[in-house]
Amino acid sequence: MTHRPLHRPRIVEICERKAETPLVTVLRWKDSTKPKPGQYVMVWVPGRDEIPMSLCDIGGVKGIAVHAKGEASSALARMKAGDKIGIRGPYGHGFRHRSGKCLVVAGGTGIACLAPMVERLARRWPRPSVVMGARTKAELLFVDRMRQTGAEVVVTTDDGSAGRKGFATDAAYELLNRNRYTAVYSCGPEKMMRITASLAQCQSAPVQLSLERYMKCGIGICDSCAMGGLHICVEGPVLDSRRVVGLPEFGAFRRDACGRKEKI
Repeated sequence: MTHRPLHRPRIVEICERKAETPLVTVLRWKDSTKPKPGQYVMVWVPGRDEIPMSLCDIGGVKGIAVHAKGEASSALARMKAGDKIGIRGPYGHGFRHRSGKCLVVAGGTGIACLAPMVERLARRWPRPSVVMGARTKAELLFVDRMRQTGAEVVVTTDDGSAGRKGFATDAAYELLNRNRYTAVYSCGPEKMMRITASLAQCQSAPVQLSLERYMKCGIGICDSCAMGGLHICVEGPVLDSRRVVGLPEFGAFRRDACGRKEKI
């Protein structure tokens, strides 16, 4: 039996569409690939474009959490069960496992790529601590799913509409002062991840960050995701914080589809 190379698109049929929040729609399909937590796929939206999407489900049924922002993601979010999309990948480096008690810090839709990692970490003892932050209650994603893992879940919202009022980094600070962690995993706004990495220095716990950059090829040849000499599509999206926190781009700006700098 011959296998289709991962860099060639395979056409899959959406088997489930679920509106998880007013802003985020989860699309699921079946395929036999075996991605790791934190990896991503390139999704071809027929008649629109191809865009990178983190995987929120990595079992026999794969899933992506779509936040409609641009033309392609908006078209993708409108798709329904039975529609077909093209998939390349999985690509990139995912999260690396560490033994012991771990801390997960997610901001907004950053929990999408972290969810499979939390589920894997929660299979053993001690279970992880999970901080989930968002601007409002309506923007919180996968809260029940994370609680069902048995992990210690702390919810924060900027406006206090759910959980405790404040930022995810406030809760992370308290947890880091209360517990000893062997690793920290984070995804969300880069300013949040920068603070998280700084806070974790008090324990010398390694920090793994999942970065979001505009990607076209997924294989490191187009330079659209280049960041301080790193190709995020290949060397990331998950990177050790020590490789990125010193880069001037981190938490400051990214490049758009045309390569122009835009502030974060």
